[in-house]
Amino acid sequence: MAIGSVTRGTTGTNRLRRVDRWIAQLPAFRRTENPLVVDLGYGASATTTLELHQRLSRVRPEVEVLGIEIEPTRVELARRSERPGVSFTLGGFEVPSARPATVIRALNVLRQYDESEVAAAWTLMCSRLEPNGVLVEGTCNEVGRVASWIDLSASGPESFTISLRLAELEKPSIVAERLPKALIHRNVEGERIHSLLIELDRAWQVHAPLSVYGPSQRWIATAETLREGGWPVLGGRTRWKLGELTVAWAAVAPS
Repeated sequence: MAIGSVTRGTTGTNRLRRVDRWIAQLPAFRRTENPLVVDLGYGASATTTLELHQRLSRVRPEVEVLGIEIEPTRVELARRSERPGVSFTLGGFEVPSARPATVIRALNVLRQYDESEVAAAWTLMCSRLEPNGVLVEGTCNEVGRVASWIDLSASGPESFTISLRLAELEKPSIVAERLPKALIHRNVEGERIHSLLIELDRAWQVHAPLSVYGPSQRWIATAETLREGGWPVLGGRTRWKLGELTVAWAAVAPS
């Protein structure tokens, strides 16, 4: 029996491009032989699953992508779009599959659940990963320009990433409305995620003069300022110039 509830199923072309780009560079995905990537809760159409395969196959042509949905009608419709390397099945957080997944992408799924249900869903999904596999769980806005996600392994959350379209960005804290379920209600004084967003806005404002060189340079300087200020900022300029900022999970974990 599928574990979970039917969600709204909202989807759209290119909505998940930022997280797809993230998955494509994960060591687990690049190094695993014959990787299996699961798109959990793909929604009302097969669009994001097909796009995921298209993007990942540029890096690993042999990748297999499995779309999983809990609503039978959606699965029936998606199966009409199956092609080599892409298949669809009925299921939920139990992730039905003949073999463990290299990566599970669960975007805009847990957002529609209660915060108290998150930990159990994480544990169940992570139990379906192969050794060193990654669960990428988070949310984004309708057009994919504001996104955030958590990378998890079998041992729990590892990192938290913000990904923003930098052009015309006023404040990085716009991501507050698109935080993963585990964090969205924690954006209050006294919580670490709240402190991070305050410092991020402050650094972004300090480096406003760098806008004349482009928003990427301003974002890179913002990331460097946070790192110098003691935040455990991961990665480097290659990721920062894309509008990403990743910190160790401990830096934002709920108190």
